[in-house]
Amino acid sequence: MRSLLRIWALVFTTSVGFSQRATISGFVRDYTTGESLIGASVYLPVTKSGTSTNAYGFYSLTLPQDSVEVVFSYVGYTSVKKKFFLQRDTTFVIVLEEATLLEEVVVTGEAVEAIHEASSMSTTTIPINQIKALPAFFGEVDVLKTLQLMPGVQAGTEGSTGLYVRGGGPDQNLILLDGVPIYNASHLFGFFSIFNADAINRVELIKGGFPARYGGRLSSVIDISMKDGNMKKVQGEASIGLIASKVTVEGPITKDRTSFIFSARRTYIDALARPIIRLATQQVAGYYFYDLNFKLNHIIDSRNRLYLSTYTGDDRAYSRERQSYVFNNERRESRNEFGLRWGNVVTAARWNHVLSPKLFANLTGTYSRYRFDLFSEYRETIERVNEEPERRFSRDQYISGISDWAGKLDFDYMPNPNHYVRFGTQTIFHRFAPGVYTVRSSGGLDTTTSARITNAIELAHYVEDDWLISNRLKVNAGLHASSFFVDGRSYYSWQPRISGRWLMTSNFALKASYVEMAQFIHLLTNAGLGLPTDLWVPSTGSVRPQTARQAAIGIAKTVRNTYEFSLETYYKRMNNLIEYKDGASFVEQEQSWEDKIEKGGVGTAYGVEVLAQKKVGALTGWVGYTLSYTDRQFQNLNFGQPFPYKFDNRHDINIALAHTWNDKMDFSLAWTFTTGNAITLATQKFDSMIEGLNSPMRVVPELQYFESRNGYRMPHYHRLDVSVSWWKKKKHGLRKWTVGIYNAYNRMNPFFIELGEQNGRPQFIQYSLFPIIPSATYTFKF
Repeated sequence: MRSLLRIWALVFTTSVGFSQRATISGFVRDYTTGESLIGASVYLPVTKSGTSTNAYGFYSLTLPQDSVEVVFSYVGYTSVKKKFFLQRDTTFVIVLEEATLLEEVVVTGEAVEAIHEASSMSTTTIPINQIKALPAFFGEVDVLKTLQLMPGVQAGTEGSTGLYVRGGGPDQNLILLDGVPIYNASHLFGFFSIFNADAINRVELIKGGFPARYGGRLSSVIDISMKDGNMKKVQGEASIGLIASKVTVEGPITKDRTSFIFSARRTYIDALARPIIRLATQQVAGYYFYDLNFKLNHIIDSRNRLYLSTYTGDDRAYSRERQSYVFNNERRESRNEFGLRWGNVVTAARWNHVLSPKLFANLTGTYSRYRFDLFSEYRETIERVNEEPERRFSRDQYISGISDWAGKLDFDYMPNPNHYVRFGTQTIFHRFAPGVYTVRSSGGLDTTTSARITNAIELAHYVEDDWLISNRLKVNAGLHASSFFVDGRSYYSWQPRISGRWLMTSNFALKASYVEMAQFIHLLTNAGLGLPTDLWVPSTGSVRPQTARQAAIGIAKTVRNTYEFSLETYYKRMNNLIEYKDGASFVEQEQSWEDKIEKGGVGTAYGVEVLAQKKVGALTGWVGYTLSYTDRQFQNLNFGQPFPYKFDNRHDINIALAHTWNDKMDFSLAWTFTTGNAITLATQKFDSMIEGLNSPMRVVPELQYFESRNGYRMPHYHRLDVSVSWWKKKKHGLRKWTVGIYNAYNRMNPFFIELGEQNGRPQFIQYSLFPIIPSATYTFKF
């Protein structure tokens, strides 16, 4: 009886305790546009606890029934404070206004969760306004180029958008656009990315301490969210630069109910160069790329919301040549055509539903496709007197790509201010087409050589909790479980994740994290340019999934709610890496890709990263430094000995600053310094003489001797970019001019080095790509 009474008393007191609690929930949005503010802070000053809004601006706080004070804030916005007596579950839609420029040009506003408060580490969010303020290559603002300026991120080759994060390869970055993976994020052979900054709402980079909700890659997550579209009024922005123009229009279809955003960008390199090329070569040739973004956002009611977003973009290079002549009473007309095309199609449909004040659900269906298409075609017509015309035809075509269909269900559960629980599940159907080569001709030849098309299914489940254990200790702990089914083979992976912080003082924290990651897909690449010929391939019976373990420890400090400082040291071990064998490439269709690679590679990366950042005020930006080491080891490469990874850059320094002088002008600069890439160079070369049947001797191409893999270093790389913008209010909007200089002091940085000859003597020759490049862009906002 006593036991029953104790149980009853416990249940009663628990029920009474819960009955005396109520939940505040709702959304935080931009006052002017109605956009959801992601990661906005919802803070209780009295208890020094709180939460932040999720990826759709939703928040939830369960508190005792009592008088409460809640502060809502977001970087660059004026905070809102609410005081009231909490009696029952209450919903607030909070709107925040952008902070204004005061006479002394100081932007007010509070940041999101301070770096020392957050349980996460190795995570950076860069405001879009800061990205757009920095100098841009040819005047084209580029999200990925901005991320290259962060510690722990290497840029790859000169001018490219490649990302090599903490010793990882380009395939180890999970790049998400509205939650959908992008498989090739580059235009113009890697010199521009596919992301139009005018259509983007938020960019987050995670280099380690990965939350359990992310999976499928080893080195980084780049989570990019598109704008939802202005719910209040129609507005837009258009710009004209040296090589491209773009336009963005957004507004309500039904005010405060349904909105849209449309963005388009196209280069006109082909239109400018075509007349010159035609005059010089009698050919029609050109190259261009374009991007299209579109998104619909519909509020059904206070608990339900629908989104539909899509992106499509292509790179296209082409040349056409026609000839006509008469020979031996024959009239011949011929046409040669060459085409190169690659690009992405991405679509997402999602439904947000507030199941209860504490539980938020998001159901998403996605499609992602990357395709590369290369062809050459020849047509000839021969006309003879009193005969039917003879027509000849031949066409070679190579196509490769990858496509995904996926469904995902995510839940956010916030039982009280001390817990933020996320859990969900995802299914992905992959279709890999590593290469199909087709030859057809009028002579009856019709052959197709194809690497095997492979279908695979990937499943993932996760649960994580952001748990405030005490005022000093906060932990994000979770588990990501994934599986991969291909060709009758099954792979399973359990990946524990944990990161946390311990407050040493009110604004200074010690942080640590440990994660395990698995990746079931691989990228075969010969270069660091992000070439469209790079092939995505699956894990198979003979090619195992890549895995990684990463541990990090560091400190974080905030000064006057304005300056953020962090120092981190990390160690990462990667297994089951693959790489092309020496001399192998995608063009060898007679051989399976599995026979062209080295398997079972091991990678090691470790280093120290330092970052000082300022996100608000007239002067914003950051200074970062990285000391890093990374190597690879394969049984059949470099005699089985470890060798430096190509982008094993020992020291990396980046400075990025933007300053608003007054209400009409701003200035920005970016300076980067990196020690040289590791490269493989021939130390000897000689001709091979072979006896022929009809001549005593003939010479075949030279042979080269390589002592070791990546045994040499390029010269140090450094570059300064600057830009100045000035704007003026016009009758129908805001006019802005931006003038920039890329490589301001004309540093001839190395693009590649090879063994050649000068004055008959062997010598290493350096080739550079980009000298000083000025740019000008005109922008009009309406």
